[in-house]
Amino acid sequence: MTTQTTQTAPTGQQEYTSDEMMSIAAARALGNGKRCFVGIGLPSTAANVARRTHAPDLVLIYESGTLGSKPDRLPASIGDGVLAETADAVISVPEVFNYWLQPGRIDIGFLGAAQLDKFGNINTTVIGDDYADPKVRLPGAGGAPEIAASCHEVFVVVRQSKRSFVEKVDFVTSVGHGSGKGDRERLGLPGAGPTLVVTDLGILRPDPDTHELVLSQLHPGVEVEQVREATGWDLKVSPELSRTEPPTEQELATLRALKEASK
Repeated sequence: MTTQTTQTAPTGQQEYTSDEMMSIAAARALGNGKRCFVGIGLPSTAANVARRTHAPDLVLIYESGTLGSKPDRLPASIGDGVLAETADAVISVPEVFNYWLQPGRIDIGFLGAAQLDKFGNINTTVIGDDYADPKVRLPGAGGAPEIAASCHEVFVVVRQSKRSFVEKVDFVTSVGHGSGKGDRERLGLPGAGPTLVVTDLGILRPDPDTHELVLSQLHPGVEVEQVREATGWDLKVSPELSRTEPPTEQELATLRALKEASK
């Protein structure tokens, strides 16, 4: 299990946790006006922070059929009434998938993961080699396989540890880049797959030649060896490795207000 750490911003004005840095870094990746298919949990937190800060016209779409939701707190599930109450429209689940998702009308699919491998494949089904008798049975797929297949690109947000970042996932719930470059095309998957993975330690992006995830950004106070120690494969590091900017006061205040409202 990943332990949250507390960092002090260079300005000395505020401290923040590694989870807060992760959520804010993920939020920053969402552009204004984009259509985003949002998973519950960490992806929903980041998406709602983005909409309340730099991306007011970000369109949040949830699997339950809510388009343009603007919740004043973090939803507990896709069935949370606040999503329908604040949506521009509520449509049927088949319409979400058949009209919006599968024809490629969604810019970004924002997903979490229990396990993630070096090619961005996601497992949210079982932990263990035996599907019928696993060590842990997870919540399952939901709409994630279709989101991973059809969105223009996929962002993943997940806490980083050797338990979550594995050489090969125990079960492929949602295809990332398969076994490397060219697999998505071979499987007939129209979207670009995972283009960004945000963790509590840094940011990873796929190598353009191999599509293996590469460390491209470190969060404040984190060193490369820490990230390598929390990764279940021989992690490659970008020669253009950069540092994430610490959270601003506005970003922290927005995130904390959303969490407080959800209690």
